Amino acid sequence: MAVDERQIIAHLPDGPVPYTLRHSPRARSLRVVVHPDRGVVVTVPATRAGRAEGERRAAAFLVEREPWIRRHLARQAGIADLLRARGGARDGGTIPFLGRLHRVRVVPAVSGIRRSDVVRFDDEFVIHRVARDHRPDAAIMESWLRREAAHAIEAAVDVHADALAVTPTAVTLRDPRSRWGSASRAGRLSFSWRLILAPAEALDTVVVHELAHLRVFGHGPAFWALVASRRADHRAWRRWLHEHAAELHGALG
Repeated sequence: MAVDERQIIAHLPDGPVPYTLRHSPRARSLRVVVHPDRGVVVTVPATRAGRAEGERRAAAFLVEREPWIRRHLARQAGIADLLRARGGARDGGTIPFLGRLHRVRVVPAVSGIRRSDVVRFDDEFVIHRVARDHRPDAAIMESWLRREAAHAIEAAVDVHADALAVTPTAVTLRDPRSRWGSASRAGRLSFSWRLILAPAEALDTVVVHELAHLRVFGHGPAFWALVASRRADHRAWRRWLHEHAAELHGALG
C-alpha cells in the first residue's frame, strides 16, 4: 500500500498553518514533524479509521501543540534566512569548513587545466572553473569537500580504531538526511560527508560513536562509557550536530 499525501490548511488560534497529511501503511500512531524543506508533516496510519479520522485528529493535535510548531517553524525560517545571507557555494558566498566560515571565489581556470577544482587559502576557497565544465559551483565544491571528508574521517578512524581495539571492514561516505554515521555488525562504517563542514571535534565524536558500536551494539551504559573513554565531551558535540543539522545540510545552497 502506497503512502497517500494531501496538502491541508490548519486554522489554528494564531492563524493558518499549511501542513501535509500523510496516510502511511507503516505508521502505528499519529506523528508530527517540522521538516526543514517540507514544513509541517502529519503522518497517520493508513487504516480505514486512520483515513476517516486522520484530518480531525491532526487538526486537534496541531491546535494542542501550536506553540511548539510555531517555535520550530520560526527557527527554521531563521536558518533559511541565515543560509540565504551566507550565499552558499557561489562567488561571494560563504560556507563552513571544519566549523569556520570560508569565503568562496570563482575564477576561470588557467590554460591547460582540464578539470575544475578548488584551492583553499586560509579562510577562502577559490573554485578554478574550466569553461567546458557545466556543473554548478556547488557541485564542484561538494566534490572537493567529499575528498577532504574522506581524508579526515579515515585519519580519525585510524587513530580511534587502534585505541578501541576494533577493525572496520569498510568505510564509506554518503549524504543521509537523518544520521551522521552508522555501523553494521559486519564492521562496515558509513559517515556523512557533511561532517567536514562541522568542527573537527564533532566529526571526531561521530567516528568514535560508530567505532564503539563495533564493540558494543545498542546504547546502554557500557556503550556510552566506551564513547566517553575517547570523547569525554561527546554529549556537547552530539548536541551541536543536532542543533546545526539543518544549517549543515543547506550550507552549499
